Amino acid sequence: MVEKTTFTVDTKCYHCGDDLPAKPYNADDKAFCCLGCKGVYQILTKHHLSNYYAYNDVPGQTQKKTPQHFDYLEDEGIAAGLIDYKDEKVTVITLFIPAIHCSSCIWLLEHLHKINPAIFQSRIDFLKKQVAVTFKNQEISLREVVELLEAIGYEPLISLQDVVKKQQSDHSERHLMTKIAVAGFCFGNVMLLSFPDYFGLTSFEQNFKYFFGYINLAFSIPVLLYSARDYFISAWTNAKRGILNLDFPLALGIAVMFIRSAAEIITNTGAGFVDTLCSLVFFLLIGRWMQQRTYHYLSFERDYRSYFPVAVTLIKNGAEQPLPLNELQTGDRILIRSNEIIPADAILLKGEAKIDFSFVTGESLPVEKVLGEVVYAGGRQLTGAIELEVIKPVSQSYLTQLWNNEAFSGKRDTIKTFSDTASKYFSIVLLGVAFCAGFYWIGSDINKAVASFTAVLIIACPCALALSSPFTLAAVLSIFDKNKFYLKNTAVIEELARIDTIVFDKTGTITNPEAEAYELRGDLTAAEKQMVSDLARNSGHPLSRELVKALNIPPIYPVDHYMEKVGRGISGWVNGQEIKMGSAAFLGLDLSERGSVVHLVICDRYAGYFLSKQDWRPGFKQLALKLAKTKDLHLLSGDHDHDKQLLTPFFPRAQQLHFRQSPQDKLDYITALQSAGSKVMMFGDGLNDAGALRKSDLGIAVTDNINNFSPGCDAILDGAAFQKIPQFLKQAKDAVRVIHMSFVISVLYNVVGLFFAVQGLLSPLMAAILMPMSTVTIILFTSLTARYYAHKNKLL
Repeated sequence: MVEKTTFTVDTKCYHCGDDLPAKPYNADDKAFCCLGCKGVYQILTKHHLSNYYAYNDVPGQTQKKTPQHFDYLEDEGIAAGLIDYKDEKVTVITLFIPAIHCSSCIWLLEHLHKINPAIFQSRIDFLKKQVAVTFKNQEISLREVVELLEAIGYEPLISLQDVVKKQQSDHSERHLMTKIAVAGFCFGNVMLLSFPDYFGLTSFEQNFKYFFGYINLAFSIPVLLYSARDYFISAWTNAKRGILNLDFPLALGIAVMFIRSAAEIITNTGAGFVDTLCSLVFFLLIGRWMQQRTYHYLSFERDYRSYFPVAVTLIKNGAEQPLPLNELQTGDRILIRSNEIIPADAILLKGEAKIDFSFVTGESLPVEKVLGEVVYAGGRQLTGAIELEVIKPVSQSYLTQLWNNEAFSGKRDTIKTFSDTASKYFSIVLLGVAFCAGFYWIGSDINKAVASFTAVLIIACPCALALSSPFTLAAVLSIFDKNKFYLKNTAVIEELARIDTIVFDKTGTITNPEAEAYELRGDLTAAEKQMVSDLARNSGHPLSRELVKALNIPPIYPVDHYMEKVGRGISGWVNGQEIKMGSAAFLGLDLSERGSVVHLVICDRYAGYFLSKQDWRPGFKQLALKLAKTKDLHLLSGDHDHDKQLLTPFFPRAQQLHFRQSPQDKLDYITALQSAGSKVMMFGDGLNDAGALRKSDLGIAVTDNINNFSPGCDAILDGAAFQKIPQFLKQAKDAVRVIHMSFVISVLYNVVGLFFAVQGLLSPLMAAILMPMSTVTIILFTSLTARYYAHKNKLL
């Protein structure tokens, strides 16, 4: 019997998992998609860090990117704004690294000292995607540390906003956790000391009973004055403005519980409600922590400074030197390399400028500039290096003025939640019932009147109501997170349920940036595809870039006699053969053209053509048709209307498709919709959408990489989850339904408690049972029901 041997062929990069090209890069019998991934593997192997690949399959990030220039980190002024601490020997800096995503990342970044011993230590904050690096500044510079991180595939994200903002840690979450710890500690001890009262141990020494009562009262003081402090401040602040928010009945219930407990313990007439007080505050703080949960590694309040580089390359006396962006002045001559951002309005002095303004204007096609023409800030240079002369400082550039437009930066009204609405009526009803119970008994028994009055305020304290929204919305937030939909806070979910009008941007939002923009009509051999790819690689035109990306072939042949006619076509000799690509007129062909067609001629032989095809995001057609049944759909695009006919079937009314829209036009359109009573949700992706995103009731930034720059917004949607928008809307409506149902459950518990409270029969044991029981019921009900609806909506 002959044993068969099966050979497997690698189709994925060993480092990052991307598809391998036709001719992969190999090292140690392992295949890589690019030289960058191969280089990272070789660095790790050289320093005996190969275990990086042992913890996770393909843990690395793709290295197919433009090399970065970090020479600006040599500038002491810039470095001083970034570092956390520095003395004569040691420097400490915290860097944000978007590529951190798994245990292999943590292992590698905490072993940087093995690659360079000058790095003393490195510590990872996984949730915030940050690494704190401590290094010996006499042996390695900040620039070398950053370049080392880039070399192993963990390039830090450093923007102007990192330097401008003061590096102050937000201690609010830490303070909240401390308050929870204090309340939890006191709650546990009070429960332990209250067991004799719970079980009615008559043989219990009376002196110990009083002693334990005073200890319980002592435990309640830090809970009252520290853990519950924010509820009293909020209730008082809002009451002065005539607003009864949910914190008012909570603070009132906590205060009454403490006062009555202190009176009973001091007068030896009862055990008080200290255990109920501590448990109430403990669970309320947990609910607040759930409500404040957010994503540390995402920024929803970005501005133009996040988009701009920290420094630029200044040309002075023929020499290049880094210059902090805030020191850039009118008349300075700067060098902008390929794929770099133009930070200020300037005049083109040298080089061929092909600028991608899609992020600023929404126009999908690059703009070509001639010498002496003004180039506005915010564009990205696509091919080669250019030299510019600054005509306006950064603070006065078109992009900065666009962002600082008062209409763009204005704050919208706070999102109204169900808890805010219900609390107004709840507080009035609660006080009414309490006073009625007190007045009913005051004529016959003053003690019973006080007992019933305080008992109503204690048992009807809206603990369950206060917890229903946070736990429901936190569960939904977690579900959205798993589906790559990241919300700024839990209140956004309730606003999402109210939306009736949806406005889409086009370029980068509903278009698929990863799709091939052109398809080949014709037969080409592998050798001919190689030559076409090598020729197209020399051009910065979008078609050329798409061809190179689609063919995915490493360069082999140099190009001789290369020529490019702007807007017409390119030609050159590759491997001894003349190749021409472009319009029919450029190639001398007598052919009628429809749409964007690029013809191909090889050695005077017509070899076919590339046909433009606009590709939308996966599922966009089904999504638009489904949303149109219940929502009013609109399109606002800064692009030209060449895709209007393609988009018309997706939108119910053609007059709601608007093209050539400036940022101000988009903002005005959103304002007009809101004036007509619509609840508007805007989907956008660029700075040209910033004003509209802010003005809309809900602004959602769509991105194919959540770590890339996105304008200020209420939520960030990963492009991979774009087709799930109807499911997200349905889940939000279901979440509000769960909150309403949990409110009914909490009211039922209150009715049971009020039955005893109005009669003055509420005992500490009954309160200790009812309140935790209602809390646990609400937590279980909201969490389980939210997950049930998630399964129903196919989000789990």
